[in-house]
Amino acid sequence: MDLNLTAVVLGIVEGLTEFLPVSSTGHLVLATRLFGYDLKDWEVFNIVIQLPAIMAVVVVFWPTFADVARGALRRETQSLHFIRNVLIAFIPAAVLGVLLKKKIDVLLESPIVVAIALIVGGIAIILIERIARQRAYEPVSALPAGRSFAIGIVQCIAMIPGVSRSGATIMGALAMGENRRTAAEFSFFLAVPTMFGATVKQLFDNRHALAAHSGSVGLTQIAIGSVVSFVVSLVVIRLFIGYISRHGFVPFAIYRIVIGSLALILLLKA
Repeated sequence: MDLNLTAVVLGIVEGLTEFLPVSSTGHLVLATRLFGYDLKDWEVFNIVIQLPAIMAVVVVFWPTFADVARGALRRETQSLHFIRNVLIAFIPAAVLGVLLKKKIDVLLESPIVVAIALIVGGIAIILIERIARQRAYEPVSALPAGRSFAIGIVQCIAMIPGVSRSGATIMGALAMGENRRTAAEFSFFLAVPTMFGATVKQLFDNRHALAAHSGSVGLTQIAIGSVVSFVVSLVVIRLFIGYISRHGFVPFAIYRIVIGSLALILLLKA
């Protein structure tokens, strides 16, 4: 496949899957293996195109972030609690991400782990949707600190490729009784420090490859993938909360099980 077209395809995959409970990393790993891409050639590309996805969250929720910033300067309780909850939930992933980096890198090289995680995660979503009892909607700032920290611990499960960061946080929040909208919004807000921190660390770890533009993938492909990732992420984020409020997460669970099963069959036959 042409390099620029590949960049468009991977940018679409990142934008579509980063904030849905289907695992963007898992999809990129599977796409790399199943379509014959060289993972090393596209490694830096896959890291960089996460940054535009993060910026899409900031753009969509800019009024909220601006209000929180202004409120924090005035030391308003609601804004300070918002910041507290996001930071508390971010800490477990930040610590474990550093401690378990080598083990995570090994898992990233195993598409079969991704396929199995997609299937198991889909089953988990269906079970949680069936048994979870939702509270009325409440803003992220209203969550108790302990519950925010617990959601952050659940997010760490997403270090297994194919689990999905957004899926883990949303399902963790639902299992604790949170409303679907509250769970989705918290997942978006938590994505900013989590994804930004993980991306910056990955860029630092791959700084030599980035400086050398290793492989056949260069700045042109990175630019194309970044633009596509940003635009698609904007659309997905704007539509997602309204969709899950009406339909729930079961359609995503079914998708995970189908895609994971097909991938597993193809990988075992290869």
